[in-house]
Amino acid sequence: MNWTILAIVCGLIFLLIALMRRAGGGSFPWIHFYVKGKEAGFSFREVNLLRRIAVEARLKNPTSLFWSIGQLDRSIRGVVTKFRSQNLMDDFNASQFLLKLFNFRRQVELNLPKYTLGLKSSRKIMQRQRIKISLPGAGTFDSQVVENLRRYLAVSYPEGPKLAPGFLWKGQLIQVYFWRVDDAGYTFETRVIEDYSEKQYPILHISHSDSLIRSQKRNSVRVEVRKPAWIYPLSSLDHADEVAEARKGLRARLEDLSEDGAAVRIGGKGKVGMNVKIQFSLADRTIVMNGTVRGVNYNAKTNQSLLHIQALPLSPPARNRVLVFVYNLFGERDMDSKQQTTARRATALS
Repeated sequence: MNWTILAIVCGLIFLLIALMRRAGGGSFPWIHFYVKGKEAGFSFREVNLLRRIAVEARLKNPTSLFWSIGQLDRSIRGVVTKFRSQNLMDDFNASQFLLKLFNFRRQVELNLPKYTLGLKSSRKIMQRQRIKISLPGAGTFDSQVVENLRRYLAVSYPEGPKLAPGFLWKGQLIQVYFWRVDDAGYTFETRVIEDYSEKQYPILHISHSDSLIRSQKRNSVRVEVRKPAWIYPLSSLDHADEVAEARKGLRARLEDLSEDGAAVRIGGKGKVGMNVKIQFSLADRTIVMNGTVRGVNYNAKTNQSLLHIQALPLSPPARNRVLVFVYNLFGERDMDSKQQTTARRATALS
């Protein structure tokens, strides 16, 4: 009896393997594909769909879908195309599956060395890096790295709260904070070694540090954007929604975008802590984000502010549309860039 049961179980296993091979096509070991899919957090049904996608995309090594960004993008593009043709982009199950694919896509990208290695020393800070300088008892000042030399960092003269007449930065102990693009936030303590306030272009020289503290590691992929947008002040986020406003708000320009936030440039002086609603278009669809201003870069010369907004979680369909744009799956960002270049040339010739 036991031998009969064992024979039946073995027969079922061999049958399952045969069916997997047949369903996948060729002699690829699809058992390995299913194991990888489960390790990545997909259900059996979802892995089955991924297998069909890999076959349709004719991937030579289907498991590359779980570690190659290029193959993953190619496969996600196929899923989006299929869902669009079936009018399923707003369907709950389709949206959830696509969201899981994008979450895995983000995980693969954020494991790349450029996101994980980080900086150890201020000697690696790039020119034009914007920084914030905190002076105990005085407040926070905006500055920028002008030059990074072997002995010191040359930074633009800090702009911020008014200081006492005759104040000199030389000898002051300061905290420096900056956000490195596509990486994380950094802070370090240092001392000002020279104050050249009397020069035509006032600068400070500050000592280097080999003790950078890395914080606020990026949790999403952010890309540069140049799109018109509308911004609406909100008294509270309690009743925030994704309903598009028919009325015009404050004219703004979207300058970068991710699934969990954006940077928006406005006229005038922005304020940290403001609750806002942002409205803009992606691929002829209106996207609405709600969130809180977490940082402001104010330019007194142009009287403009760059608002760094942390957004509330988007609905799955809206988030998927944002991520299709962020990962440039259909070349939409390239098309936007070409249109902007054409517009600038036309303006220059007129």
